[in-house]
Amino acid sequence: MNILRYSSRPDALVHSLSDRFSLVRQMVRREVLSRYRGSVMGLFWAFLQPLLMLAVYAFVFGVVFKARFAGRADSQSEFAILLFAGLIMHSLFSECITRSPTLILSNVNYVKRVVFPLEILSWVAVFTAGFHALISALVLVAFALVLGAGVPWTVFLFPVVLLPLLLLCMGTSWFLASFGVYVRDVNQIVAVISTALLFLSPIFYPVTALPDFIQPYVYLNPLTVMIEASRDVLVRGNWPDWHALGLYTVISALVAWLGFFWFQNTRRGFADVL
Repeated sequence: MNILRYSSRPDALVHSLSDRFSLVRQMVRREVLSRYRGSVMGLFWAFLQPLLMLAVYAFVFGVVFKARFAGRADSQSEFAILLFAGLIMHSLFSECITRSPTLILSNVNYVKRVVFPLEILSWVAVFTAGFHALISALVLVAFALVLGAGVPWTVFLFPVVLLPLLLLCMGTSWFLASFGVYVRDVNQIVAVISTALLFLSPIFYPVTALPDFIQPYVYLNPLTVMIEASRDVLVRGNWPDWHALGLYTVISALVAWLGFFWFQNTRRGFADVL
């Protein structure tokens, strides 16, 4: 057995993707296509699903509860656009953390194969979620153009904004994938956390709508900085807060390495448990 395969050094994290990028790409493609295989509209569902969720949330919170954002969002359409930008980030993070606890459990056959790099399963899950996030961003841009709201040039910065969240998702995915093997309750706990984050994140309301003494604590939420940054580049046409984004990137990179370290040092027991 090649012991280097279980290396948890930071450079091993990078090589876990770069050395097997072709395999990761093929598995992501298969994952995306298999999700819609057999359906009448096929891959079109990747565009239709976020659009339908946008309509539902915009109706419930924009029409029924008459929620509004301060400043620009004076109309239901503008509220819907800002709402959707927040939902993109939550959906990305939520898809990653809810799938991760069962990544190893649903691929037991790979555990038995000594030569298969189990760590890339998290890369596949995160890149698949990232693909759907980019599709949702395209839907948002199209929606804004149809409504005549305009699209700022800063939309091209969205992949830059997305990168720190992908790093955080990677680290979290490795942690949860490992925990999910040893503690089967993790899947249930994560589902509750995902739902809680939907309402505890500034998706349906701006941070400024909260009491002053609460606002600093909202930024402890792993989605707050990302939601604000995505709205800046996708909707408002502003530069993101580079200081906050830089700090978030450093923390995300640390979480990614810690998650990789944990996964590599606990994977030896997967075969015994499964």
